[in-house]
Amino acid sequence: MGPAPAATAVTGVATAESAAAATAVAGPAVTAKAVVAPAADAGPAATATATAEPAPAFPAVAGPAGTATADARSAVTAAPAPRSRFRPWRLLPGPRHTPFTFGYAVVLAGTSLLGRYADPELVDALLRGSSTDVAHLAHNPLLVLVASALWIAGGITSPYAIAFLLVLTALERRIGGLRTAGVFLLGHVVATLATEVPVGLSVLAGHLPGSSLHRLDYGISFGVAASVGALAGLLTSWLRWAVLAGFGGMLVEDLIAFTDPMTNWGHLLAFAVGVCVWPLLRRSRPFRAPARPASRAAAG
Repeated sequence: MGPAPAATAVTGVATAESAAAATAVAGPAVTAKAVVAPAADAGPAATATATAEPAPAFPAVAGPAGTATADARSAVTAAPAPRSRFRPWRLLPGPRHTPFTFGYAVVLAGTSLLGRYADPELVDALLRGSSTDVAHLAHNPLLVLVASALWIAGGITSPYAIAFLLVLTALERRIGGLRTAGVFLLGHVVATLATEVPVGLSVLAGHLPGSSLHRLDYGISFGVAASVGALAGLLTSWLRWAVLAGFGGMLVEDLIAFTDPMTNWGHLLAFAVGVCVWPLLRRSRPFRAPARPASRAAAG
């Protein structure tokens, strides 16, 4: 019975070496944990054991189908839209986008060139035949109301000629050519009648001489003033008040100067007409389809 402890020890050593060899062979794929019990405590039946545990693996968890695509679309949609670049030529009329203003400007350029280079007697006769004075309004009101708006008082370099191009172009781009023509004509007609009718009544009452019935009156300034007032209602808040204060203050200053009170009153009245049509223009602005989302465009 004596050799049994030695055999047990030898067996334990051999078992431990085998476990160590197995651990070395297993490599990084397994985690070797060797537990060797001391010989004194193990007893004859104790052996060194090597327990190999697999390394914890964490495979990628696949989300629901289409998650990556949805995230990409969300990123595209959330991206801010690029700002449109300022294009100066959009301030001027063109035959495609602002046909009314463009055509009207061509007519005004033609009459301005005619007034500058044609025979003075011919030009004077045309202007007097187009005048919206009381005498012409009493006999042929429709003709002179239209004809008087075909001339620019002061020529093509007049401040109202420049305002015509800028204001009516901006207004037509927002409300269309038909409504722009309506605003211009409304201001022109209302302001003309509001200033000429009192002249006729004053002549009848004896407060003005009879020559006032043939007072030369033509130009586009009343229509331009009405268009400025209408355009102000379609601008942003701060720009609206800037236009009202700036243009309105200029008209009041002209009235205080009292150089041409009838025309100055007509400008203020036409400006007020443009302001009064704000509710109509805001309700009747042409519908524009919303921009197509970028995500849908990418998907399609």
